[in-house]
Amino acid sequence: MKLSLVAEILEATFLCGEDRPDIEIDKAGGSDLMSDVLAALSDHSVLLTGLTNIQAVKTAVISGVAVIVFVRDKKPSPDIVALAEKHGIPLLSTPCSMFLACGRLYNAGLTGLKGTR
Repeated sequence: MKLSLVAEILEATFLCGEDRPDIEIDKAGGSDLMSDVLAALSDHSVLLTGLTNIQAVKTAVISGVAVIVFVRDKKPSPDIVALAEKHGIPLLSTPCSMFLACGRLYNAGLTGLKGTR
């Protein structure tokens, strides 16, 4: 699934990375515990989180997460956005709750953590 479709499904706005709408996403996970992300998500995945601090971006870099979507209309500070841009990680913000965002992506066909459905 292309990032542009993920953004459409979640009614999300780009905070950075809008020039990369064709990134392929094949799994999604939602967590505010970055240790869970490190244990489960990987390349071509989208991280749904309410955590807007630097740890979200650093964890994405380490684990290979392709995109971060902040739920509940949360938006990180400009320095967090700059760090994500530096590492080529698009950031989006959705008005959806974590539950709704995960459900919408699941219904659209994305697999969950470690390839489970």
